[in-house]
Amino acid sequence: MELRHLRYFVAVAEELNFSRAAERLHMAQPPLSQQIKQLEDELGFPLLTRTTRRVELTPAGASYLEKVREILAAISAAGEHAGRVASGQVGRMIVGCVGSATYTLLPQLARRMRADLPDVEFGFRGEMLSPDQVRALRQDRLDLGLMRLPPDTAGLDIHPIRSEPLCAAIPRDHPLAERAELQVTDLREQELVVHAGGGRSVMSGIVQQMCHDAGFTAQVAHEVAETSTIMTFVAAGLGIAVIPEPTSTYGAPGIAYVPIVDAPYVDLVAVTRSDETSPVVAHALEMLRELD
Repeated sequence: MELRHLRYFVAVAEELNFSRAAERLHMAQPPLSQQIKQLEDELGFPLLTRTTRRVELTPAGASYLEKVREILAAISAAGEHAGRVASGQVGRMIVGCVGSATYTLLPQLARRMRADLPDVEFGFRGEMLSPDQVRALRQDRLDLGLMRLPPDTAGLDIHPIRSEPLCAAIPRDHPLAERAELQVTDLREQELVVHAGGGRSVMSGIVQQMCHDAGFTAQVAHEVAETSTIMTFVAAGLGIAVIPEPTSTYGAPGIAYVPIVDAPYVDLVAVTRSDETSPVVAHALEMLRELD
């Protein structure tokens, strides 16, 4: 038995006329009659009664027609669903994100995904340090990472998003908070709040190197894991933080944001596995290019 037998039977059952059914199926009548006879022989009972004047469904044929319609509808739905999966309209994706992008780019991406791909299941992991995202990608716990450029990119594809200027987040009552702009050397002797060092954060290494290039060693007062905690510490007067400019949208009270005019820009990149083939991930990368 093949699907064509079922489709042929439905056409005959609905038309109750072999000539009209053959015309509907764009085939000759004799082969159609032969196919229906083969189907009945395989089932072992008649589906139709035939006379020179009319064709009628047997009771078994009427019952069989109902189930066959359900089968053909399910097959059609399966094909449609598989096509949507293949085109990235259905699926699942987990996105990781560093702190600065958590408060700016991630909300935009989430809204766009929900609007354009409502049948895709998304998970978001905000406030993930770049090395943690790299490990999660390699362990298949993330599908897409929004991070600072990692030092080890083996097995990964890098998709540039944007370069971001650095600024200083300063307690409102600090003397530097009144400045319109800063030089890196203005941070000499200042206590800094940074992300976890020792290779656990790309951003921490950038800040340390920036200070070293300016001729001094960064005075790290506090190391924390999350950008939100950094901002809380700054608001509490526990030190100054060097942050990507988009983080200034975090909106914590008691903080002034002052550009550091001679600081390097930091890259925000999207990272995927080199063997990634998911069309959902491809859609997300295209959205990121459009959002930026």
